[in-house]
Amino acid sequence: MAEISVSDARATLPEVIDLAQREAVFVTRHGKPQAVLVSTEQYERLRQALEEHEDVLAFDAALGEEGENIPWDQAKADLGW
Repeated sequence: MAEISVSDARATLPEVIDLAQREAVFVTRHGKPQAVLVSTEQYERLRQALEEHEDVLAFDAALGEEGENIPWDQAKADLGW
């Protein structure tokens, strides 16, 4: 993890982008983190992981819902499978 100020990032943007290909770069303003630069590959991995996590949460919530269980054969028939 690297850290750089906004003003330094502005002055050295190409180098900061190169660094972000190898590790997350925290951009700070007045010493406080304001943004994180990551490679597009890392961003996609993070986005996919978040989507999978949200799917798991939705599945768990659906399991917790009360209601009648539908047999798999009936569900397939209802969907036209």
